[in-house]
Amino acid sequence: MKNLLILSTVLLLCFSCKPPEARLPESVQSGSFLKASAERNKKLNELEQKQILDIIKSNPENNYIASESGFWYYYNTKVEMDTVQPQFGDVVGFTFNVSNIEGNEIYANTTKTYIMDKEELFTGLREGLKLLKPSETATFIFPSQKAFGYYGDEHKIGTNVPLICEVTLNTITQKND
Repeated sequence: MKNLLILSTVLLLCFSCKPPEARLPESVQSGSFLKASAERNKKLNELEQKQILDIIKSNPENNYIASESGFWYYYNTKVEMDTVQPQFGDVVGFTFNVSNIEGNEIYANTTKTYIMDKEELFTGLREGLKLLKPSETATFIFPSQKAFGYYGDEHKIGTNVPLICEVTLNTITQKND
């Protein structure tokens, strides 16, 4: 009887335990967040494009040019002679004014020195500077994704704000090879 009790206890212990099973995740992501985000960004882009085209239509005296980088600009002051334009590593000095799409001034007469493509500068302005020659002034209209995008500048420019920037390229100091 004692042997039977020991045998049944051992058998019970051996067969009652099963190997561990992998747990499945509690929720499965289907990509719905990414789809919703992409849809939201498309609508935002369409709205900004409409606002920008309305500004361009309301100012026919300005000869707006669509850049390959996705923003619009016109020259306030154009230098016709063939001079140098900023290249990678050149040090440029420029002055700029920034306003929102409604024309409310955000930054005025700000002077900055920048090493081309080696320092932080929002995408649109970095690409816009490459189009200018010394003493040229241009007005750029940047959609929010070419400006400060979702994060803003953490000071005066908020989330998803398209910008109008008037930029004067003052100097170019070419890099020494």
